Amino acid sequence: MITLEEIRNNLIEAIKLSGMTQTEIAKKLNIRQQSVGKYLQGITMPSLDTFANLCVLLDLDANEILNIKKY
Repeated sequence: MITLEEIRNNLIEAIKLSGMTQTEIAKKLNIRQQSVGKYLQGITMPSLDTFANLCVLLDLDANEILNIKKY
């Protein structure tokens, strides 16, 4: 079973590994820096459209972040 905690941890790790600052990510996604900070703190999760754009920005496979295994 996939849990929100696993997804949150994968997203946090991916953002940290990107090497981009919270401000850079926020500007490129047209969101507030505080929103990115809340994602990193595990306080909130991005909306679906922001999540999709974040995956594109960071060159992430959404399936990996969501722990979806392809068989």
